[in-house]
Amino acid sequence: MSIVKDIQSGRKPLKRAYVGIFLWFTGRAIQATARVDQEVKKEFDNLPDDFTFSLGCLPDGPCMVIGKEKGKVKYLGSNPGKRHVHVRLAIKSVDAAFLILSFQEGTAVATTRNRLITDGEVPYALAVIRILDIVEVYLLPKIIASLAVKRYPKGWSIGRKLGGRIGVYTRTLLGI
Repeated sequence: MSIVKDIQSGRKPLKRAYVGIFLWFTGRAIQATARVDQEVKKEFDNLPDDFTFSLGCLPDGPCMVIGKEKGKVKYLGSNPGKRHVHVRLAIKSVDAAFLILSFQEGTAVATTRNRLITDGEVPYALAVIRILDIVEVYLLPKIIASLAVKRYPKGWSIGRKLGGRIGVYTRTLLGI
């Protein structure tokens, strides 16, 4: 006879849906940004050819998987399948993911509050974080992006911001 009862937490369907849609859109945006932005392309060029990373929620929450094969970056969906994942970024719960992905809390603050787990080699993880920061700058207005990234880039020309943003959104929505 057990004294302690196991209590299941609530499923939180709206938060899970928000996080799932956000990760799906961001995964497609990473694929698009790798074709539009030279800095992101350079970051991916410095990674191994079969490199794969994932970002998702524990224990069984939504996830996105990005892979690089033959020099091209691809959004691989929400399941890595039999692929080896080189870097795995895991957010400890859907609640923590909602805080981070609704920009109520930045990545640096979430890390210091122990809400984000990194599994993989540190240089690869840092490259992934740099890529995510650039993608967020393209996707979000400056006022929101400055909450999401540690430092908002200062040296970007208006052409890079607007042209890149148009290219990223077009490729993301069309899936090219």
